[in-house]
Amino acid sequence: MKKVIFVVSSLNSGGIENYLLRFLNYFDGQIEPIVICKGNVFGELEEDYKKVRHIQLIKMKVGYFNLNSYYAIYTILKKSKAQSVCDFTGNFAGLVLLMANFAGIKNRISFYRGSSNHFKETKIKLLYNLIMLQLVKWNATKIFSNSYAALDYFYSNRDKNDTKFKTIYNGIDAKKFNSITNKFKKEDFGIPSNGFVVGHTGRYNAAKNHDTIIEVAEKLCAIYPNIYFMLCGKDTEVFLTKYILNNSILKDKVKILGYRNDICNILPVFDVYFFPSTTEGQPNSLIEAMIAGLPIVASNIGPIIETIPEILHNDLLNPMDVEGFCIRLEEYYFSKQKREEDNFSSWAIERFAAEALFNQFYKEL
Repeated sequence: MKKVIFVVSSLNSGGIENYLLRFLNYFDGQIEPIVICKGNVFGELEEDYKKVRHIQLIKMKVGYFNLNSYYAIYTILKKSKAQSVCDFTGNFAGLVLLMANFAGIKNRISFYRGSSNHFKETKIKLLYNLIMLQLVKWNATKIFSNSYAALDYFYSNRDKNDTKFKTIYNGIDAKKFNSITNKFKKEDFGIPSNGFVVGHTGRYNAAKNHDTIIEVAEKLCAIYPNIYFMLCGKDTEVFLTKYILNNSILKDKVKILGYRNDICNILPVFDVYFFPSTTEGQPNSLIEAMIAGLPIVASNIGPIIETIPEILHNDLLNPMDVEGFCIRLEEYYFSKQKREEDNFSSWAIERFAAEALFNQFYKEL
């Protein structure tokens, strides 16, 4: 059994956390995982993680300059006798991997899950970020990402033939979509059966571009009485509910569901999946929407281009192109045939097969 230390910020629901949970469930009983949460919190997925056999969860406050916290990590790493450590926090893995090097762990992995910096850039932060990147380069034995765009952003000058760098796409177990027994219906959310639902799943943050989603909703809902929008994701109810309720156009047309752990049951309610992100690693939610057979309207950023079939690339739009998104969505609204034709479920199931992609990561551990 492989003993592996995984490092994340928290266990709040997000791309990194859901990916790791799916991976650990896939190899349940074959890995003895220690999961360190650097943000000193667990989160919504804590109980799901606890169901993984042999798992140990550790939360601790790891500050940028808190040397005591890194000594504590060094102690954990040294005592663990783990075969591998994998840090999912991008450049901020630098000091953890340095400690892993000191602790004698031979297999040290940095796994990038985003394709750009996710902080407000200042000179001091950029300098610190550069130092951390150098520490990753010096101390990681392997540097992975879930998109080529991420490696091109953080390591643009790398030797493309250097086997230290590798892209491993997200794996999705499509069987869970085939075993759904309690699919929701539109009427369950106060939407008539003939309503046309534009859906989105993703936590509320700048990268998910909810502002553009709302602008598009205002335009389309003002024109078409049977178009509805449904938004699922952590904190969407916190930041969007008040605005929606005070908007005469949207208050009955936009359904805010907040965090859900039953997305597979909700996706059948959607008629089209709308995903105008400004930055991503590789979006699990977009892959799940394709597996569910939904047509896609999305932005033209690198990680999305990598994630969808080539035939759709020319249909992608600038993340801020409100008018363009309205036109794309109208095309699907008016044409049931187009919705049925743009079903790429089989392609996505094969492209992101859990068995192949999870095994690829497992072998690296």
